Amino acid sequence: MTVRVVGGGLAGCEAAWALAESGVSVTLFEMRPIVSSPAHDTDLLAEVVCSNSFKSIETSNPHGLLKAELRLLGSLLLDVADAARVPAGAALAVDRKLFSEEVTSRVTTHPNIDVRREEITELPSPAIVATGPLTSDGLAEAIRQRLGVDALAFFDSIAPIVSAESLDMSVLYALSRYGKGSGDDYLNSPLTEAEYYTLIEELISAEQYPAHEFERTPYFEGCLPVEELARRGPETLRFGPMKPVGLVNPTSGEEPYAVVQLRREDRAGQMWNLVGFQTKMRQAEQRRVLRSVPGLADAEFLRYGSMHRNSYLNSPVALSPHLSARDDAKLLFAGQLTGVEGYTESLGTGILAGHNMARLLTGEAPKIPPRESMLGALVHYVTNADPGDFQPMNANFGLLPPLETRVRKKRERREKLAARALERMTEFASELVGTRS
Repeated sequence: MTVRVVGGGLAGCEAAWALAESGVSVTLFEMRPIVSSPAHDTDLLAEVVCSNSFKSIETSNPHGLLKAELRLLGSLLLDVADAARVPAGAALAVDRKLFSEEVTSRVTTHPNIDVRREEITELPSPAIVATGPLTSDGLAEAIRQRLGVDALAFFDSIAPIVSAESLDMSVLYALSRYGKGSGDDYLNSPLTEAEYYTLIEELISAEQYPAHEFERTPYFEGCLPVEELARRGPETLRFGPMKPVGLVNPTSGEEPYAVVQLRREDRAGQMWNLVGFQTKMRQAEQRRVLRSVPGLADAEFLRYGSMHRNSYLNSPVALSPHLSARDDAKLLFAGQLTGVEGYTESLGTGILAGHNMARLLTGEAPKIPPRESMLGALVHYVTNADPGDFQPMNANFGLLPPLETRVRKKRERREKLAARALERMTEFASELVGTRS
């Protein structure tokens, strides 16, 4: 029997790989380049469009813990990310082009995977639907009709990328927060108090692209445009993406009032991303406002920030505990469409869907990760949250059940939570993957 995987993004590629490695024949459908999306630039599989960072690799961080869990489940994309990695302190950041090219190569050459470039507008079965937050209108309508619930929607945003040769390195300084990673993975633009508040005023007054029909769609709190953060109060950015803590200016020996950080986009260090500066300002306004940041006066914009509509299911109403349609255990959903937010989170649901589909095809019951694990906590959240107030969720320690014994120190508590999670996930992986690997 052949399983159809709809969507060639992060979750779809992981799902297809897990199935194929289990010996299942897979047809992977990707609509690009036949049908384009408002956020993608290429027709490569697993294109990363928002940021090139998969976030922390430290298990005392929720995203790092989730990565460690997914490696136990045989993640293809984390393996590729390691090979395409660029310096980013304690974060796993990748050269976008190298990453997507390698995923595309591995998936398209797998003997059990047939990649087809066409749009799917009906729900097949058995299938894994991993079309992501940019699901086409035709398939979105088919999902709404089948599941009986409307997809919710929110805006996601993309940060600008500038060229290295256009930056004033006499103003910027290389330093990771608290010297993490290689110690100098980020470029930092120090702002005085006056420069910071001028920037806040400019962000608030800058002309933006109109929201049109999406005007009433709420933002996702984990990915707000920088101008929206500025409107929430003059100190919001200084305690958020422009936080200066741990970034002492080596020239002055003092901590700046605020900092704009730039993160490397490619291994050669030719492209730099303005961290936390996702935006819906018009392009001319991005040039005007962001060139007022110290060191960016002559910045060449290789990619402008932009906004796009993201859709996701009301999963607590629509999906079963193993992320399938309630009336068909072999119609599974994965990725951001399920209400998880983030690259690694999407990978996790894709891997899980692939392994569970392989089990279902042999008559075995699907398995749900333990709640003490980060993946299990995420799956539990998206299937058990209040459907009346459901929003996408990132990995975070607040999702995990508390420890049996209270631990006051935050780092120690997180380390114990991570140790427990990995112990449970090791057992789970052995049950889920062991006999299939």
